Amino acid sequence: MKEKRNLHLKVQELCDCYATTDPLQEMSRLPEGTDKEEEALKWLALTALHGINHNASKITIRRAPGEAVTVTAEYRRTELPSPGDAVGDHIFQAVREITHIDDAKGKTQLALGLRDSSIDLRIKVKTKDGGEKISIKFPD
Repeated sequence: MKEKRNLHLKVQELCDCYATTDPLQEMSRLPEGTDKEEEALKWLALTALHGINHNASKITIRRAPGEAVTVTAEYRRTELPSPGDAVGDHIFQAVREITHIDDAKGKTQLALGLRDSSIDLRIKVKTKDGGEKISIKFPD
């Protein structure tokens, strides 16, 4: 039986684990992994670290029917490495489970502990026309 731990805590632990790595390099390796649920949580941690390290204002992951999962960051409009469709599906599930956003649209604050401090991220989820979008907004 596979143990299901608190996903929020697991993301925080992964932030601590990957705090001294290059998040973009680690993100580009995610589609190669075999445990898609673990890779989804790792992607969330690496995204938070990348946003903090590069002064991002917002990172958005999108999927639409028949299209690949895409990720963009707003600081300089730049495309980030995609986690791939399989990991992308688990990212959407994990964010909804962590934030408890079950409706088609919703937003909430997510306090994320990072080593000896924390950051409050604003999470926004939107479903429209069969597609789904998650925005992770970083503090100014």
